[in-house]
Amino acid sequence: MKNSEDFIFGLHPVMEALEAGREIEKVLIQKGIQGDTALGLRSALGKAGIPFQHVPLEKMNRVTRKNHQGIIAYISPIVYESIENVLPQVFEDGKDPFILVLDRITDVRNFGAIARSAECAGVDAIVIPSRGGALINGDAVKTSAGALNSIKVCRSFKLKDTLDFLKLSGLKIFSITEKADNAYYDVDLKGPAAFIMGSEEDGISPAYIEMSDDVMKIPMQGSIASLNVSVASGIVLFEALRQRKV
Repeated sequence: MKNSEDFIFGLHPVMEALEAGREIEKVLIQKGIQGDTALGLRSALGKAGIPFQHVPLEKMNRVTRKNHQGIIAYISPIVYESIENVLPQVFEDGKDPFILVLDRITDVRNFGAIARSAECAGVDAIVIPSRGGALINGDAVKTSAGALNSIKVCRSFKLKDTLDFLKLSGLKIFSITEKADNAYYDVDLKGPAAFIMGSEEDGISPAYIEMSDDVMKIPMQGSIASLNVSVASGIVLFEALRQRKV
């Protein structure tokens, strides 16, 4: 059973949380739930851009066996920002934006470790997809050593649209993949930039690589073909920081 502080359950408590503007990570809805109130919940979640899943009763009961009424909402320990609001403020502060984009990073501890490195490197914001990413919970905050309480996290409902926005705003998009030819330390990483790190399973989505201004790899000498994504993120972000300080 998960920490009860991470979720609330029941149709009316979840609706009340929505109306109160609480930050909700995602909602589980039991398959087969019908009725006007359930339809109203789905509609409200859609308008708020909050992801939800229809799951079997067995999965609901693995979270809690209390009277959940087929509705469980995970509460976020952080307040999400909008990249459309964050980016202009960075420019107004006279800085070159330094943005990290995470494409389907699903491991909570990886996400927390990445956030910790990003905060230490001076990243202005982390962009994550609203679906398909790690659940930001107490474990993520703990693994980040509190970094998630200070770095801005922006949830994107369409990552492609967000990348388009970043490019139109003057940022260069860099993808980190072992399929690249150039080493990360041979690429000019200065100026307004966004760095994409891909999922633990299959890396960055091909569509996002195609949108990138440059792709780069971390050369390796050992027999293992890839690094943990949190380690790879730290390597690239601190090289970008080094170049920006030169």
